[in-house]
Amino acid sequence: MFTGLIEATGTVRARGPVAGGQRLTIETPLAAELALGDSVATSGVCLTVVARDATTWSADVSPETLRVTALGGLAEGDEVNLERPLAIGSRLGGHFVQGHVDGTGRVDAVLPEGEFYRVRISFPPQLAAYFIEKGSVAVDGISLTVAALAASTFDVQIIPHTWTATTLRHAQPGTIVNLECDMVGKYVLRSLSLGTARS
Repeated sequence: MFTGLIEATGTVRARGPVAGGQRLTIETPLAAELALGDSVATSGVCLTVVARDATTWSADVSPETLRVTALGGLAEGDEVNLERPLAIGSRLGGHFVQGHVDGTGRVDAVLPEGEFYRVRISFPPQLAAYFIEKGSVAVDGISLTVAALAASTFDVQIIPHTWTATTLRHAQPGTIVNLECDMVGKYVLRSLSLGTARS
């Protein structure tokens, strides 16, 4: 379980095939604090540390994860957002993020507003029911608030710190991002659908 508060960014240093999937090697100062088997949210995708040294760590990415997330488009030199799991007793500053991406979205516009930025993201139709205005969404693992909602797009407002401390500073129209909808909303809709099916 994660919070969507990004600890650091990392840089993809290598990517190669392994048994149908891919192995990513990421350089980051967090590498020295990781252990084999640790979970790390990588641009919102929960990955497992399978190798590490003082400056890099590696994870194997399954074919399914490559299909449904933006990780399949990563290349050497690209940056990713990184967050370690929530520790018991820690303050929850963002929202509950599982690291289980629901789908990808596309950045449609990046609009400067003084020192802030407004980012408009389009999403696939099957995710529409999970968004509410002023609700939570994880974009590339970042806990954000839906500032405006339309039929197939939502806007998020990015504060200067988040802009400079995450990969969002590289966003431009056409950028593909990972989306994880609020877990609470997914449980509510599932419960309602089962109730409808029984009646």
